[in-house]
Amino acid sequence: MTESSGDADLRALVRDVPDFPSPGILFRDITPLLASPAAFARAIREMAEPWKARRPAKILGIEARGFMFGAALARELSVGFVPVRKPGKLPRETVRASYGLEYGTDTLEIHRDACAAGERVVIADDVLATGGTAEAACRLAEALGAEILGVAVFIELAALGGRARVDPRPVHSVLVL
Repeated sequence: MTESSGDADLRALVRDVPDFPSPGILFRDITPLLASPAAFARAIREMAEPWKARRPAKILGIEARGFMFGAALARELSVGFVPVRKPGKLPRETVRASYGLEYGTDTLEIHRDACAAGERVVIADDVLATGGTAEAACRLAEALGAEILGVAVFIELAALGGRARVDPRPVHSVLVL
Protein backbone atom coordinates (compact mmCIF):
# COMPACT_ATOMS: atom_id res chain seq x y z
CA MET A 1 0.00 0.00 0.00
CA THR A 2 1.35 3.44 -0.86
CA GLU A 3 1.17 6.23 1.67
CA SER A 4 -1.39 8.92 0.92
CA SER A 5 -2.05 12.00 3.03
CA GLY A 6 -4.77 10.01 4.82
CA ASP A 7 -2.25 7.28 5.65
CA ALA A 8 0.06 9.96 7.03
CA ASP A 9 -2.78 11.07 9.34
CA LEU A 10 -3.15 7.51 10.64
CA ARG A 11 0.64 7.18 11.00
CA ALA A 12 0.64 10.28 13.21
CA LEU A 13 -1.52 8.33 15.68
CA VAL A 14 1.07 5.56 16.09
CA ARG A 15 3.79 6.31 18.66
CA ASP A 16 7.22 4.72 18.41
CA VAL A 17 8.44 3.47 21.80
CA PRO A 18 12.10 2.37 21.78
CA ASP A 19 13.33 -0.55 23.89
CA PHE A 20 9.89 -1.91 24.77
CA PRO A 21 9.21 -4.63 25.86
CA SER A 22 12.95 -5.32 25.77
CA PRO A 23 16.13 -3.54 24.61
CA GLY A 24 16.44 -3.22 20.85
CA ILE A 25 12.69 -3.53 20.14
CA LEU A 26 10.86 -0.54 18.63
CA PHE A 27 7.27 -0.93 19.84
CA ARG A 28 4.45 0.64 17.81
CA ASP A 29 1.94 2.06 20.30
CA ILE A 30 -1.55 2.25 18.77
CA THR A 31 -3.31 3.68 21.84
CA PRO A 32 -3.58 7.18 20.28
CA LEU A 33 -5.36 5.61 17.29
CA LEU A 34 -7.72 3.73 19.60
CA ALA A 35 -8.49 6.98 21.46
CA SER A 36 -9.74 8.60 18.24
CA PRO A 37 -13.14 7.17 17.26
CA ALA A 38 -12.95 8.62 13.74
CA ALA A 39 -9.41 7.40 13.08
CA PHE A 40 -10.07 3.93 14.50
CA ALA A 41 -13.24 3.63 12.41
CA ARG A 42 -11.29 4.66 9.32
CA ALA A 43 -8.55 2.13 10.07
CA ILE A 44 -11.16 -0.63 10.37
CA ARG A 45 -12.89 0.41 7.13
CA GLU A 46 -9.52 0.26 5.36
CA MET A 47 -8.74 -3.13 6.89
CA ALA A 48 -12.15 -4.43 5.72
CA GLU A 49 -12.03 -3.17 2.15
CA PRO A 50 -10.37 -6.14 0.37
CA TRP A 51 -12.48 -8.70 2.21
CA LYS A 52 -15.94 -7.29 1.40
CA ALA A 53 -16.15 -9.02 -1.97
CA ARG A 54 -14.47 -12.22 -0.69
CA ARG A 55 -17.16 -12.71 2.01
CA PRO A 56 -15.42 -14.38 4.97
CA ALA A 57 -17.62 -16.17 7.51
CA LYS A 58 -15.38 -15.28 10.47
CA ILE A 59 -12.53 -13.09 11.59
CA LEU A 60 -9.92 -14.76 13.80
CA GLY A 61 -8.42 -12.10 16.11
CA ILE A 62 -5.08 -12.75 17.78
CA GLU A 63 -4.66 -11.94 21.48
CA ALA A 64 -4.52 -9.24 22.64
CA ARG A 65 -4.55 -6.18 20.37
CA GLY A 66 -5.85 -8.35 17.55
CA PHE A 67 -9.05 -8.72 19.59
CA MET A 68 -9.75 -4.99 19.23
CA PHE A 69 -9.03 -4.92 15.51
CA GLY A 70 -10.55 -8.33 14.81
CA ALA A 71 -13.81 -7.72 16.65
CA ALA A 72 -14.24 -4.32 15.00
CA LEU A 73 -13.41 -5.85 11.60
CA ALA A 74 -15.97 -8.63 12.17
CA ARG A 75 -18.58 -5.99 13.04
CA GLU A 76 -17.67 -3.96 9.93
CA LEU A 77 -18.07 -7.05 7.72
CA SER A 78 -21.11 -8.42 9.63
CA VAL A 79 -19.41 -11.76 10.28
CA GLY A 80 -18.50 -13.81 13.33
CA PHE A 81 -15.46 -13.26 15.54
CA VAL A 82 -13.21 -16.00 16.94
CA PRO A 83 -10.56 -15.28 19.59
CA VAL A 84 -7.14 -16.87 19.13
CA ARG A 85 -5.73 -16.91 22.66
CA LYS A 86 -2.69 -17.57 24.80
CA PRO A 87 -2.67 -21.01 26.49
CA GLY A 88 -5.15 -21.74 29.26
CA LYS A 89 -7.59 -18.92 28.45
CA LEU A 90 -10.23 -20.89 26.51
CA PRO A 91 -12.69 -23.07 28.47
CA ARG A 92 -13.27 -25.93 26.03
CA GLU A 93 -11.13 -28.33 24.00
CA THR A 94 -8.48 -26.49 21.99
CA VAL A 95 -5.79 -27.01 19.39
CA ARG A 96 -2.48 -25.20 19.84
CA ALA A 97 0.48 -23.95 17.84
CA SER A 98 3.80 -22.60 19.10
CA TYR A 99 5.80 -19.93 17.29
CA GLY A 100 8.86 -17.70 17.53
CA LEU A 101 8.66 -13.93 17.60
CA GLU A 102 11.25 -11.16 17.55
CA TYR A 103 11.79 -11.34 21.33
CA GLY A 104 11.04 -14.96 22.36
CA THR A 105 8.58 -17.79 21.82
CA ASP A 106 4.91 -18.25 22.61
CA THR A 107 1.87 -20.46 21.96
CA LEU A 108 -1.64 -19.79 20.68
CA GLU A 109 -4.84 -21.80 21.07
CA ILE A 110 -8.23 -21.87 19.41
CA HIS A 111 -11.36 -23.84 20.31
CA ARG A 112 -11.46 -27.09 18.37
CA ASP A 113 -14.99 -26.22 17.16
CA ALA A 114 -14.29 -22.54 16.32
CA CYS A 115 -14.37 -23.06 12.54
CA ALA A 116 -16.07 -25.59 10.31
CA ALA A 117 -14.24 -27.36 7.51
CA GLY A 118 -14.25 -25.12 4.43
CA GLU A 119 -15.32 -22.02 6.37
CA ARG A 120 -13.73 -18.87 4.94
CA VAL A 121 -11.76 -16.84 7.49
CA VAL A 122 -9.47 -13.82 7.76
CA ILE A 123 -6.74 -13.63 10.40
CA ALA A 124 -6.59 -10.16 12.06
CA ASP A 125 -3.99 -8.48 14.22
CA ASP A 126 -2.66 -5.02 14.95
CA VAL A 127 0.90 -5.56 13.66
CA LEU A 128 2.63 -8.00 11.31
CA ALA A 129 6.26 -8.07 12.42
CA THR A 130 8.28 -11.28 11.96
CA GLY A 131 5.10 -13.18 11.07
CA GLY A 132 5.35 -15.91 13.69
CA THR A 133 2.08 -15.05 15.39
CA ALA A 134 0.14 -14.77 12.12
CA GLU A 135 1.70 -18.00 10.84
CA ALA A 136 0.67 -19.84 14.02
CA ALA A 137 -2.89 -18.50 13.71
CA CYS A 138 -2.98 -19.67 10.09
CA ARG A 139 -1.79 -23.13 11.13
CA LEU A 140 -4.54 -23.29 13.75
CA ALA A 141 -7.24 -22.31 11.26
CA GLU A 142 -5.94 -24.82 8.73
CA ALA A 143 -5.85 -27.55 11.40
CA LEU A 144 -9.60 -26.98 11.78
CA GLY A 145 -10.09 -27.18 8.00
CA ALA A 146 -10.87 -23.49 7.49
CA GLU A 147 -10.06 -21.73 4.23
CA ILE A 148 -7.85 -18.73 4.96
CA LEU A 149 -8.68 -15.81 2.69
CA GLY A 150 -5.78 -13.80 4.06
CA VAL A 151 -4.30 -11.78 6.87
CA ALA A 152 -5.47 -8.25 7.75
CA VAL A 153 -3.28 -5.98 9.88
CA PHE A 154 -3.24 -2.32 10.74
CA ILE A 155 0.59 -2.06 10.59
CA GLU A 156 3.11 -4.14 8.69
CA LEU A 157 6.77 -3.78 9.68
CA ALA A 158 8.17 -4.57 6.23
CA ALA A 159 11.83 -4.79 7.25
CA LEU A 160 11.07 -7.74 9.54
CA GLY A 161 9.80 -9.89 6.65
CA GLY A 162 6.65 -11.26 8.27
CA ARG A 163 4.77 -11.38 4.97
CA ALA A 164 7.06 -14.21 3.80
CA ARG A 165 6.07 -16.36 6.80
CA VAL A 166 2.39 -16.35 5.79
CA ASP A 167 3.00 -16.61 2.04
CA PRO A 168 1.18 -17.56 -0.20
CA ARG A 169 -1.75 -16.19 1.80
CA PRO A 170 -2.56 -12.56 0.90
CA VAL A 171 -1.72 -9.85 3.43
CA HIS A 172 -3.56 -6.53 3.60
CA SER A 173 -1.86 -3.80 5.65
CA VAL A 174 -3.26 -0.33 6.24
CA LEU A 175 0.19 1.10 7.08
CA VAL A 176 3.51 -0.32 5.93
CA LEU A 177 6.41 0.96 8.02
